[in-house]
Amino acid sequence: MLIDYHNVEVCQEAQIVLNDVSLQVDKGEFVYIIGKVGSGKSSLLKTFYGEVPVKKGEGTVMDFDVTKLKSKHLPQLRKKLGIIFQDFQLLTDRNVTDNLRFVLRATGWKSKNDIENRIKEVLELVGMSTKGYKLPSELSGGEQQRIAIARAILNNPDLILADEPTGNLDVETGRAITRLLHDISKKGSAVVMITHNLQLLNEFPGKVFICDNHTFKERTGKDVRESEVKGHDISDTNYNPSTESGKLFKDNIVIESNSHDA
Repeated sequence: MLIDYHNVEVCQEAQIVLNDVSLQVDKGEFVYIIGKVGSGKSSLLKTFYGEVPVKKGEGTVMDFDVTKLKSKHLPQLRKKLGIIFQDFQLLTDRNVTDNLRFVLRATGWKSKNDIENRIKEVLELVGMSTKGYKLPSELSGGEQQRIAIARAILNNPDLILADEPTGNLDVETGRAITRLLHDISKKGSAVVMITHNLQLLNEFPGKVFICDNHTFKERTGKDVRESEVKGHDISDTNYNPSTESGKLFKDNIVIESNSHDA
């Protein structure tokens, strides 16, 4: 089991945002987490990669006990994950190929041929094989998100975490990105995706869990009402989703890069 949570309590800024979270995710599964803004979705996702600690309950991610995670464990855990952010988090001072090359080198790849071949593979997989020379600023939002997905799958992770990957995209581009992630899950990687777009739940089926009023429950996509995912929830008022994600990605690469230099 890639994620195995039992009665986990999720806190943010010493405030409980979710109680009694139980969730199991295995290879090849596609899982949606939905709920209003501030309901604890992103806080829960952050527990999977060690950004938010778990102090109550039982939980493992990729065989790491999240209740006992230390800073020294985080590079090892995150190397096994693919993480996709709503705001892409591409390095703006280098082109697409150099963005991907940087990640591979920082996570231990040494052979130049292996690096170049892997970059070619992932760019072809996400339909961006002709865009390697472009800077992020020269790409559309959908193209940037495809590159972010390419970055996330570079190390063939068994688990991909996607925090609102379609949130900044138009409807059609969002559908294309979700289709791409859905196809990736069919090849064996599990995908856990946060979204507010209920249409995606029926078009690209998967397990559906809702964060609502401090609870975490499984639902069927057809039963979810628009009012349950729109607006704000008071349970996570201290969380500002714009402050952390970029720092996490860059710090993670720095940590791993330093660990290889040591």
